[in-house]
Parts: sequence; C-alpha cells; structure tokens
Amino acid sequence: MNKREIGKSGIYASELGLGCMSIGTEEKQAETLLKTALDEGITYFDTADLYDFGVNEQLVGKTLRAVRDQVVIATKAGNRWTESKNSWTWDASKAYIKEAAKQSLKRLSIDYIDLYQLHGGTLEDPIDETIEAFEELKAEGLIRAYGISSIRPTVINEYVKRSNLSNVMMQYSILDRRPEVQALPILAENGVTVAARGPVAFGLLTSHWRDKLSKAAKKGVNWYSEPELESVLSTLEKNVPEGRTLNGLAFRYVLGHPAAATVVAGASSVEQLKENARAVREAALTEEEYKWIQDISKTADYDAHRL
Repeated sequence: MNKREIGKSGIYASELGLGCMSIGTEEKQAETLLKTALDEGITYFDTADLYDFGVNEQLVGKTLRAVRDQVVIATKAGNRWTESKNSWTWDASKAYIKEAAKQSLKRLSIDYIDLYQLHGGTLEDPIDETIEAFEELKAEGLIRAYGISSIRPTVINEYVKRSNLSNVMMQYSILDRRPEVQALPILAENGVTVAARGPVAFGLLTSHWRDKLSKAAKKGVNWYSEPELESVLSTLEKNVPEGRTLNGLAFRYVLGHPAAATVVAGASSVEQLKENARAVREAALTEEEYKWIQDISKTADYDAHRL
C-alpha cells in the first residue's frame, strides 16, 4: 500500500489508516482485526485515551508492540472521564496534556507516540499553553509529531498560525466537502496534512446506501435533503467508471486532495477491513473523474462550528 508523509514530520503513513475505535474490547477479535490490517499493508493506527476508558490503547499497544518500528501510532487527549464514567469533561491545559501523554504511553506500552493529537478544541482553550505541552513532549522524545482532531476552521487556523503542528484529523468525504472551502487550502499552503475520517459518510458511499439513506440524511449530512442525497448517490452509482466501485470512488476522492495524508476508516469485521483496503488500492482518480464528482456533489459551511 502506498504511503504519504504526515506534514513535514518525516513520518510516513499508509494511505488507509485503521480507526481503532471500532475494534471492540474482546481481545481476540481486536487482535485479529489489527493483524489483518497489517497483512493488508496498513501502517497507520488511530486510537485515543477516551476509547473504552483506555482499553482501546491497551489492545492496540499489545498487538502492535512486535512491529513497533513498522507502524505509526496516533492517539489523542483532551477529554477526561468523570469519576462515574458516564460522561467526560474537556481539559486542554498544559499539565493535563503532558500527564495524559504519559498515561497513554503506559497503556500502549511504548516509548514514544508517533502522532499526538488534541481531541477537539475551541477558541476558549489556552491554545499557547496547549502548544507548549506538545512542543515539550516532542523535545522530551515522548512524541514525534503533533496535531489536532477538529472540524472547527477557526481553531484550525489558530494552530496553523501559532504552532508547528503536522496534521489535522477531520471528517471529509464526497458528501462532506466542507473542508475544501474553509480548512484544506490553508493546510495545503502551510505543509500541514489531513487524516480524513468518515470517507464513506455513514455507509452512504457504499453499495448499501439505500438501507442507510433516511437515517444518515438526518444524522450527519443534513446540508442535503433526502431527495438530494438520493439523486447524488443514484447518479454516482449509475455512472461509476469501468474498473471502479462506489466506495473506491469515495476513498480515492479524498486521497485526491493535495493535503490528504491518509484516510482513516473503522472496521468491525475482517471482511469490511479487506474491502476498505481493496477500495484504496483502486487507481487514483483522473482529473475528469475528480471534476465529475465535484459537479455532482456540493460544498457546505460549518455553520454550527464557529468557535
């Protein structure tokens, strides 16, 4: 599988990354999925301290320890579980980020984190303090690079201006092209890459889209009406170029942007994981195919995510 550099970090990630939140908490199943990912050429693994109260990091670390020098491990911090563990609070302070990194390292049983990310962020955060935490962790050799996981253009702009971040993780797909207007241009100009999540848009950009249409239209792509979604998806499906598939178009479209480093997709079964890997291996889109997809779909604004 092809690899791309994360920002200017010198770290190279496979074009397909595994979103580890979906591997579950059963150790054997998680191990099977992680090893299948390795067999498929996936080298980028995304987790977070929030997932399953840290159990996800433990499972990822246990399986990947034997191939540590061959993989990129990305994790996140900023959300703190309450004592009751039924909700969490937000903490982007320097002290918390530095301590959270050390706790993640323990759970992962590794000496360093390849990409450490703020798991959200607002303009009300002590941004300079947060950046100091990342820079100190990097200087101490505990992380190799850092970034943020956010869809807020205002927050992204501040980190681009004030830090040396390498990467932004954000939702991006054919059906969610909001980043193309308000985030990706500034990232590409500054050598910051994107780890795109949600490439198949809640399953809409697969052959099973009809089963998911009504729910997804209300949930995650509400800038489309249901009739609009049906029209876009029907057009895509009926006109998929020879040798391509609908989900192949989905992955290759995202990877077609100059800022894209990797596409992070979850998988709860071996079959789903292998299908994602197959889709990513389809040929890069031609200019004509890329423009055709843009003509069919539409962009939108981050109306609800200004701060």
